[in-house]
Amino acid sequence: MELDLKKLTQSVIKLRADIPEDAFTAGILGSQRVGNGVIIDSAGLVLTIGYLMTEATDVWLTGADGREIAAHPLAYDQVTGFGLVLPLQKLDGPALTLGSSANLRAGSEVHIVSAKDFAPPQTAQVLARREFAGAWEYLLDEAIFTAPAHPHWSGAALLDSHGALVGLGSLLVREMIAGEEVNANMFVPIDLLKPILDSLKAHGRADRQPRPWLGVYAVELAGKVYVTGVVEGGPAQIADIREGDVISRVAQHEVETLPDFYRRVWAVGPAGSGVPLTTMRGATQIRLNVRSVDRGDLLKRPQAH
Repeated sequence: MELDLKKLTQSVIKLRADIPEDAFTAGILGSQRVGNGVIIDSAGLVLTIGYLMTEATDVWLTGADGREIAAHPLAYDQVTGFGLVLPLQKLDGPALTLGSSANLRAGSEVHIVSAKDFAPPQTAQVLARREFAGAWEYLLDEAIFTAPAHPHWSGAALLDSHGALVGLGSLLVREMIAGEEVNANMFVPIDLLKPILDSLKAHGRADRQPRPWLGVYAVELAGKVYVTGVVEGGPAQIADIREGDVISRVAQHEVETLPDFYRRVWAVGPAGSGVPLTTMRGATQIRLNVRSVDRGDLLKRPQAH
């Protein structure tokens, strides 16, 4: 049976968020953000990519009928990148079924659906399922990479051949296809949402210990982890880590890749733990103990409704 993609578009809505100028993420992500949200239950709960709504004071949703309604930023999970938004009036749109991202393989045909105001549905192909490490202390074990790239990927729905939701749009990336570099999208697998959905709805955050966060931006180059920046006022800056430093060890473990660096930091203990780092600044070796924090403590909390 052929998918009715036009009908499925009614489940994907436009999301607009206003963030205070003094918010922790405003300098990086901006104070006005626009993207997609996906209706995932009969109450109208909307799943989106967290960077669109984190620290928002006002969120507005535009459904398939063109009405714009107010919504409450309910939850944000830094580990997965998912965010939840609760509409304050009924949304006219069906909920999408949560599928299984585990069934996707390289070569699987998928459909990318954004709000109808943005772009029509687009058929794509899964290029790869593999690790993704972001420069901002973010790591996915099995991210979903698809092409061709969708122009409005933020919070867009990735659907399988049955029309079930299997991923949520996060990034525009560059991928190699037949020796040529092309634009592609990275999607967060929907299977990561299932174990934490109930706690996100009930408490606004996942039921797990917060990871230690250093406030460092890093890249991996030729088997070395280079610092490309530090967050102002963050643990790394306080410990005098600087742009250009090479992070060579976490505790007694050598690190050569971003995923290895992140996993070693997170294995030290929960947020608040001291993280022993060895860095190279030119020819000088520096040993530091960086007092980590819970990044969530630095973010503005939504007002309770």
